[in-house]
Amino acid sequence: MQPKREQALVGLFVLIAVAVLFGTVFTMSGAFGRSTTKFHAYFPFAGGLEPGATVRYAGGPKVGRVDSVQLDPQNPAQLDIVFSVQSDLPIKVDSNVKIMSMSPLGDNHLEILPGTSQAPRALSGALLPSQKYVDFNALTAQINDLGPQAQELLRNLNNRASEVQETIARVNDLLSPQNRLNLAATLASTRGMIEENRPQVKAALRNVNALTEKIQPLLEDFRRTSEEANQALNHIDAVVGENRTDVRQAVVELRRTLTNMTDATARIDQTLDVNSENIDELLDNMRHVTENLKEFTATIKTRPYTLIRATNPSEHKPGGQQ
Repeated sequence: MQPKREQALVGLFVLIAVAVLFGTVFTMSGAFGRSTTKFHAYFPFAGGLEPGATVRYAGGPKVGRVDSVQLDPQNPAQLDIVFSVQSDLPIKVDSNVKIMSMSPLGDNHLEILPGTSQAPRALSGALLPSQKYVDFNALTAQINDLGPQAQELLRNLNNRASEVQETIARVNDLLSPQNRLNLAATLASTRGMIEENRPQVKAALRNVNALTEKIQPLLEDFRRTSEEANQALNHIDAVVGENRTDVRQAVVELRRTLTNMTDATARIDQTLDVNSENIDELLDNMRHVTENLKEFTATIKTRPYTLIRATNPSEHKPGGQQ
């Protein structure tokens, strides 16, 4: 009886352990007391995902699992991945889905990236936007494409290294012992020159200080003159502002006078152009009159009697009667 009782206890213990195990598994998988919401996303490459794969939210703990991975009936070039997550997750319509792994050697899982706070929540069965999965082969191809550029970069680095070596060689030549001796001699000569001319330098500095002290009053006078000039300009502005109406009226009258003078000049020019022939004839007559007056004046001077008698007197002969 004793062995049967022990076998019964062992069997009961095994059954209890199996029940606890199943309960733990179902509890961790969310089978009890936790509702789920289904979504799906399209991927051109699934990265080896299979039903039952883990779904994580923002790199956190597991929040669901992949339900199915199947071809899209409308586009055979992409896969339709359906997954279930906890209903209380804030899945937004702009939440992104991508395939990634937690480590280089880890298994791939489905990652949900949070959306913006202003976006509305996605409904059950909604299509979420996805990011293209880049696998190791694609990275290898990109690295191979970068090979020629890397080689060109290495060649440029080698050329720059050669130039740096040449520059270092020039610097070494510049810092050769002979050049260092020359530089030391130059510095010594400069120091000796400064020691010899120190009194002159001090005298020059004193003269500069004295000149600065003399310039300061001039600057003060210039500043006062500038202030007085500014005050004068302000007074002129004020006077102009007060008499602006009179000045404007004077300018208007001056402009009217200039206009009248211009019109009068134009009329005079027109009159001269029209009467140019008459003026020439008048000048010609005046010239003739002037010549006649000259002849008349000469006649009066030589023969004044012509003013009394129109005829010339007879010639007087000696012994005769007049």
